[in-house]
Amino acid sequence: KHYQTRADAQQDILDYIAMFYNSQRLHSYLGYTSPSQYEAAMVETKKAA
Repeated sequence: KHYQTRADAQQDILDYIAMFYNSQRLHSYLGYTSPSQYEAAMVETKKAA
C-alpha cells in the first residue's frame, strides 16, 4: 500500500497494532501483569501522587 503522507502510514500502523496486540496476555517485564492491568495501576499511582 502506498501512503500519501507519513501520518497516514503511522495511523495505519497504530490501527494494526491496536487490532492484533493482546493486551490481556501476562508479561514478565510488567511483573506478570497484563498491559491493561499495568496501565490501570499506573493511572491510579499518578492520581495518588
